[in-house]
Amino acid sequence: MRKVVIVGPPPVQVLDVAGPLEVFSNAPYYDVQIGNPGVEECLQTSRGHSLTGAVPVREITGPIDTLVIVGGAGAETGVYDEGFVSWIAEAGARSRRVASICTGAFLLAAAGLLDGKEAVTHWRFCDQLAKEFPKVKVRPEPIFLRDGSVYTSAGITAGIDLSLALVEEDHGHRAALDVARFLVMFLVRPGGQAQFSHMLSRQAVTFQPLRELQVWMLENLKADLSVESLADRIGMSARHFTRVCLKETRMNPGQFVDRMRVEAAQQLIDSSTMGLKEIADQCGFGTADSMRRVFLRVLGITAGEYTNRFKSTAVRPF
Repeated sequence: MRKVVIVGPPPVQVLDVAGPLEVFSNAPYYDVQIGNPGVEECLQTSRGHSLTGAVPVREITGPIDTLVIVGGAGAETGVYDEGFVSWIAEAGARSRRVASICTGAFLLAAAGLLDGKEAVTHWRFCDQLAKEFPKVKVRPEPIFLRDGSVYTSAGITAGIDLSLALVEEDHGHRAALDVARFLVMFLVRPGGQAQFSHMLSRQAVTFQPLRELQVWMLENLKADLSVESLADRIGMSARHFTRVCLKETRMNPGQFVDRMRVEAAQQLIDSSTMGLKEIADQCGFGTADSMRRVFLRVLGITAGEYTNRFKSTAVRPF
């Protein structure tokens, strides 16, 4: 049996605990324990309810297969219990792998387990994590990351995605899919998928001409979307347009076009029977090879890998 310990600084986010608990409990050969940094046999949550049956961490001895540090209000104060942080460092040393859910990454960082490593947390806290722990290479986009034997995940439900990935790592893709089906999850998402859709970010753009341009871009992905062409469309110089785009979207125009095309392609892969060559043409990539390169740059996986994960065999290959 693989020993999985799930623990975090109270009060914890309920789903940070419950998500991994359900995944590992429904997969074979895992012995799951909920820990508590204190002496009580319960773990306080941020919703005012306690999870009973928790084991005080001082009683959790011996080798651990997977140590999962969860987040919540208790992890977001910038003040960490030194005893618990020391325990995480010690327990991490006797664990085959260590993972964090959401803002649990702050505890891993405080314990020194993220020094020099790439890590992710909830997008709202990425800047704070980078500022508070400059030795951590924070990446705000992915839903989860692996760097060696340390795994970190984005906000809340991403902990379920990470847990399924760990089950897949241990028992194969079919076992992970079986758990996902039991939990009535629609997709088993790879870690390279973004935390949130940038196609929806146009709703947060305050500069009206840019909002209107974005709508036009979504409807004309096969058009010339070069910086010069887009800038001319709204009567700006290319340099000024780039500054406005960076301010409003935090991406340069080229990055934003890539993101829009990738997300449009994702939607077609998920919901249509079109082949990848046809999708590449429809979304303005030109060729399937070009779409492959842009997918890899934006998501960290190729369009083919995305298709294999998300789509049935009804989709035609290249």
